[in-house]
Amino acid sequence: MKRLEVIGVRVEMPSSQPIVLLRETGGDRYLPIWIGAVEATSIAFAQQGVLPPRPLTHDLLKDLLLAVGSNLEQVEISEIKDGVFYATLKLANGVELSARPSDAIALALRTGSPIFGGEALLDEVGIEIADQSDDEVEKFREFLDQIEPEDFVG
Repeated sequence: MKRLEVIGVRVEMPSSQPIVLLRETGGDRYLPIWIGAVEATSIAFAQQGVLPPRPLTHDLLKDLLLAVGSNLEQVEISEIKDGVFYATLKLANGVELSARPSDAIALALRTGSPIFGGEALLDEVGIEIADQSDDEVEKFREFLDQIEPEDFVG
């Protein structure tokens, strides 16, 4: 497993489909995942430190874990089947739960938990961006201009 960091959430044009982009820590591979609008908002809120007046679903899940005395140890985005990504929430008590990657990422950002991607997954659908300029937002926009959801259908 390789550690991933969330670069950001953007809307891919012209389809207006939200996408979250993760980058391999210490590497050149990026993992793009198309997600729903609600999850995109939740991820963006967590990244920006926005606290809504009432808890969003992912805030509630974080509070629920704390209330029952558990915590999220890590998130693993493990595979893609028929264009669908799969993730696992690994709790401190050893429990593992299947989750959509978008939900897992939103929860990980709220709990400060690390996110990992499977090596085989990164080999299969990771995009290597050789130019390591400091302007990640610009790289992300350029990436979105070149990529289509169909590129990730296994």
